[in-house]
Amino acid sequence: MACLTGLCRLLTLNLCIFVSLFCLLFFPGLGKGQTPALIPVPESLEMGSGTFMLSTQTRFYASNPEVRALIQEQLPFLKSASSPAGATVFFEITPKLSLGREGYDLHISPKSLTLKATQMAGLFYGLQTLRQLLPVSYTASSYPVPALHIRDQPRFGWRGLMLDVSRHFFDKAFVKRYIDQMARYKFNVFHWHLTDDQGWRIEIKSLPKLTQVGAWRVPRTGRWWDIANPESGEVPSYGGFYTQDDIREVVAYAQQRHITVIPEIDMPGHIMSAIAAYPHLTCEQAPAEVPPNGKFYKLKDNTLNPCNESTYAFIDQVFTEVAQLFPAPYIHVGGDEAYKGFWEKCESCRQTMQTHQLKNVEELQSYFIKRVEKIVQSKGKKLIGWDEILEGGLAPDATVMSWHGLRGGIEAAKQNHPVIMTPFQFSYLDLYQGDPAAEPASYGNLKLSTTYTLEPLPDSVDATLVLGGQGNLWTENVPHARHVEYMTWPRAFAIAEILWSPRRKRDFPEFLSRVENHFKRFDEQGVNYARSVYNPFVSVQKHPSGSLEIVLEHEIPGTQLYYTTDNTLPDSYAPLYTQPFLFPKGSDRIKVLAYRAGKPLGRLLEVSLADLEKRAK
Repeated sequence: MACLTGLCRLLTLNLCIFVSLFCLLFFPGLGKGQTPALIPVPESLEMGSGTFMLSTQTRFYASNPEVRALIQEQLPFLKSASSPAGATVFFEITPKLSLGREGYDLHISPKSLTLKATQMAGLFYGLQTLRQLLPVSYTASSYPVPALHIRDQPRFGWRGLMLDVSRHFFDKAFVKRYIDQMARYKFNVFHWHLTDDQGWRIEIKSLPKLTQVGAWRVPRTGRWWDIANPESGEVPSYGGFYTQDDIREVVAYAQQRHITVIPEIDMPGHIMSAIAAYPHLTCEQAPAEVPPNGKFYKLKDNTLNPCNESTYAFIDQVFTEVAQLFPAPYIHVGGDEAYKGFWEKCESCRQTMQTHQLKNVEELQSYFIKRVEKIVQSKGKKLIGWDEILEGGLAPDATVMSWHGLRGGIEAAKQNHPVIMTPFQFSYLDLYQGDPAAEPASYGNLKLSTTYTLEPLPDSVDATLVLGGQGNLWTENVPHARHVEYMTWPRAFAIAEILWSPRRKRDFPEFLSRVENHFKRFDEQGVNYARSVYNPFVSVQKHPSGSLEIVLEHEIPGTQLYYTTDNTLPDSYAPLYTQPFLFPKGSDRIKVLAYRAGKPLGRLLEVSLADLEKRAK
């Protein structure tokens, strides 16, 4: 009898171990005594006792046929019940919640699950939360979800990501995949940067050369600043564009996921791809080609002539078709980094400035943007521009997207204009994410922990004028779709949380633990992401003695850094970094490895002496 009892205990213990491992592997959002690893964190979450079992036998009830269709698309293993009596899961649209159009109320007890929202958008976001409580794939027959009560709504109404498809073209299938990823984390704006110097990506039927010529350039690989100019006779074979049917398909796909697609047609600068097709659009009217790089800047005219009526006729043609394709209330017209040197030399520009009493070329750009705004408004849309449109005076009804820090947004808000905060120091996803020795080449550094400190609402600004914010991914150094994902995630997790969750909920170490759970989800889904947060990084300063003083850092609290300077590989028996130290004479490199809880973490970082000297401040 004692032997049988011991056997039972052993079987019970093994079963407990199996269940624990199963939950860790397949339910990464849950842990014993822990709240679920939700991103973005909800406004209010109260944990209950016990779990509710969702299974292929569970029946849900929703009286609204649109809601039923959404549930069957988002949670395909659930079956619909014909009446409330036959269900234990309920989905309801109700105006009584006082949570806004995007808010929701999710209540789970051991006996039932109820999700309520004021509008379909809120129900959709509640479903994204529910999906994060489930395993990454629906292959089992039952899924326990914790008892809890969530009341949730977004802090900001504009929660966006921008994807530049001009520098490199990403096909329709990937754009839809990217939109799917956004929707899971409650983003609601996809800013589509469709045109720039290096490619025109949207079909305009009345101006066919925009895609026949402007969508193609010579093929090049390598770091952006090293890419060579086209050679004589070289065929422009690299590129692509979206047909108008493609655009409609993507827009409809995004709408189903409660994401608004905002098109950007950048002007008056950043438009060499259109000039290559129609050279008469510039002051010089010189033949041009679609460049594979940015080396032409200030040498060739890539700016529309603001003093020629044919320019405005061209813009009207483009925006007529753009407005018909995008139901969004906005058209983004760029307005950034327009080189005005060719305007200063242009006789017609000088005459226009004199006629309209414009003091300088900045006011001439303002004159241009104000005329463009009237065209945009004639299509039933509102104008958005980068913060350079402040220069020379804002167009009367313009919305400003502030990327030079927050100051452009603050200035625009003081002039009573709506603003969207996207400061490059926190939200430019094309910047590398860790130590440059372990990262793909880019312009500068933006760590996950830095992104998480973004505050889009300055104290001095009227909160009603700050629509929200977004992350921007420029793709000069992003040649393919997998790298788009690498550069986007996990920093977009931080942006999603900043724009959705209450400010008081910010806690980077706790956020990081949730991010690591979502890495497991991305692994299962085949989504690429950066693991840079696991890697050490090295900074250098000049010591008064003339030696290099080494500073080692890591984003994750509690991480130990071990290093060598003798060209051997570090492990946990190597010197432990405790404070800055002088780089030894005769050494030609430093190697650093991070440990957490006694285990190696991230990549081995190796930085040469030559690189250290370049970094010295």
